[in-house]
Amino acid sequence: MTTPLSRTRNQDPDLDLSIRRIIRAPTQTIWDAWTTPDQLAQWWIPAPLSLRVDSLELTPGGAFVTRMSDDGTEWHPHVDAVFLVIEEGSRLVFTNAVNSSWHPALPDPVAMTTEIILGDHPDGTDYQAIVRHGSPEQRARHEELGFFGGWGTVTDQLAASVE
Repeated sequence: MTTPLSRTRNQDPDLDLSIRRIIRAPTQTIWDAWTTPDQLAQWWIPAPLSLRVDSLELTPGGAFVTRMSDDGTEWHPHVDAVFLVIEEGSRLVFTNAVNSSWHPALPDPVAMTTEIILGDHPDGTDYQAIVRHGSPEQRARHEELGFFGGWGTVTDQLAASVE
């Protein structure tokens, strides 16, 4: 039986931003790129920045913590989040509105819940990232800060790493 949490929710154009693309690689390969720390560190921040994965606990309530660096020596916060849903091979949902120690957070620049959806496609994988916001103002702020450029770049980097 499918529960409401295991189904993809409809998008709200006033609150959500998304990237969708066909990536010419098997779904499992993309899943591995998201769920293996060494692989995630290779693509999930726009180059030339470097990413370090401090925690990737693939279970609901598990920590998801990454740090970024300009020079590979001094590291700054990137994401401090928790996973909400893990559907092996097809769906990850995480939020930075609660940090990895389960405290409510006010992350800068915006609080968001991100849903990564992977589906089979004749040419590889139907890849979708939906980023949900708490208000139209937060959505607009994220878009103004370069959502499509940033998420588009890391999606391109993901594709390049697996294709």
